[in-house]
Amino acid sequence: MPIRVLLVDDQELVRTGFRMILADEPDIEVVGEAPDGRAGVDQARRLQPDVVVMDIRMPVMDGVEATRRIVEDTESTTRVLVLTTFDADETVVQALRVGASGFLLKDVPPAGFVEAIRIVAAGDALLAPSVTRQLLDRFRDRLPGPADPREDRFRELTERELEVVKLVARGLSNREIAERLVLAEPTVKTHVSHALLKLELRDRAQAVALAYEAGLVRPGAPDD
Repeated sequence: MPIRVLLVDDQELVRTGFRMILADEPDIEVVGEAPDGRAGVDQARRLQPDVVVMDIRMPVMDGVEATRRIVEDTESTTRVLVLTTFDADETVVQALRVGASGFLLKDVPPAGFVEAIRIVAAGDALLAPSVTRQLLDRFRDRLPGPADPREDRFRELTERELEVVKLVARGLSNREIAERLVLAEPTVKTHVSHALLKLELRDRAQAVALAYEAGLVRPGAPDD
């Protein structure tokens, strides 16, 4: 079965460009488009795509609220890939908070765009390490919000799981974590999976946001 994709962006030219890029991929099918967040939510409920490519700033309803509604739909397994720019602001972190599976820069090369959709559809999170650190380090302190009860669940993690989560929050891939901790990559993947289960998180994108919010990792602080 091909990966079913919904494109949500208020710029028709952008949607057309993405559709043309994906048209050449036999394992990906664009099943719909929407010009704003509200229409995107409606389309997602109706079409049940595997991946929604979601712009952040749109009329009627922005990408953060649209992402929240799509992710909170208990009947949906749809994952959201957020589009942003180098001038991204705190809304990107907010999108991660509400359940986006990652973010992608709008000037990404076509091959990177296609690969991002495959990564997210496979259940992984897309968090480019350098951009992740830049965004979270820049905006974390500007995002006051209510305490998340899941923060207490960090106490339920084993020492190794906690160590792995800290490195995930620093933007390291499983391979990089394995090299840092001298572990096998499948072992790292297992630790990540167990930690996400205990923290009641959907994927590592949410783990990054929660780790920063809980103070497990501090912006600008050196790696442990």
